[in-house]
Amino acid sequence: MASVGLLYVGAVLAVNGLMLLGYVEARAAAPLNLFVGALQVITPTFLIFTAKGDPTAILAASGLYLFGFTYLYVGINLLGNLDGTGLGWFSAFVALCAVVYAGLNFFYFTPRDTGFTAIWLYWAVLWALFWVVLGIKREEFTRYTGAIALTAGIITAAVPAFLLLTGMWTKHLWWWTLGLAVLEGLSLVAFLPLRARYQPAVPPAAPVPSGAPEAPEGVPVTREPARSGARQRS
Repeated sequence: MASVGLLYVGAVLAVNGLMLLGYVEARAAAPLNLFVGALQVITPTFLIFTAKGDPTAILAASGLYLFGFTYLYVGINLLGNLDGTGLGWFSAFVALCAVVYAGLNFFYFTPRDTGFTAIWLYWAVLWALFWVVLGIKREEFTRYTGAIALTAGIITAAVPAFLLLTGMWTKHLWWWTLGLAVLEGLSLVAFLPLRARYQPAVPPAAPVPSGAPEAPEGVPVTREPARSGARQRS
């Protein structure tokens, strides 16, 4: 069941990546975020209720809420045109949790899943970038983050989901892990040119009436044109 949810996580990450790259209008991306967010809340709830108190199964399902709440948060923000600061700082929390889940997949869960260790680490980087763009407003990373989100949707969600659903994931796990690690590392470097040069907004200069004293050096001013009804000197 979680594998089905992972497939649609791939879809929403791809759409959100295209939105950050400027190819999808923000409000148009909202419905899919709400649909997948709801799915990623219902799925772990079902898995926890049917786990019969198994702490390992509950722990494995708990991480899905991080993404369900993220996508619901994104959908609501886009529809309401809300400030993204809260979502950005929630993303920082998700990024830290993703590092923990990466460690759990490598050191705690049995059998060890090195593939999802690589996936969770990439998700940690992606959600850290959401924090950078939304939480601390470094908008020059917007297109870079969009490219990473699009890549994550394909190589860390859609492809692993199909491999899990067809039973191919565990047959060559180390090869999948190596391939994921290489592609993830290459993408983080290859998309760096998308980072725009940061230029903070300059407030507009205040208009100064004609004939007013000169402003101190370095202070921008804008002269108002002389009014047509002003008296002319004789």
